[in-house]
Amino acid sequence: MSIRLGNSCVNCQEFENHFCTVHETKVAQQHTCDSFDMRAAIKNDPNCTTCARYMGATCPNPKKAAPHMLCSHWAPQEVA
Repeated sequence: MSIRLGNSCVNCQEFENHFCTVHETKVAQQHTCDSFDMRAAIKNDPNCTTCARYMGATCPNPKKAAPHMLCSHWAPQEVA
């Protein structure tokens, strides 16, 4: 289980504050390994009601925007 470049440690459940809890070593976002375990998505429901622009001045389609619809200008309500 070697660590190699791959740009995915930050998406692994074992990543905590730039530290791999499996290998007990410091890692960065360009690393990954064979025991990579993807974090569960906090919220994976992109649509008008989860868009920061919905019903606002910056909504590109205010007359068409509705729940369960999505456009190419979608922006998450909260960025972590």
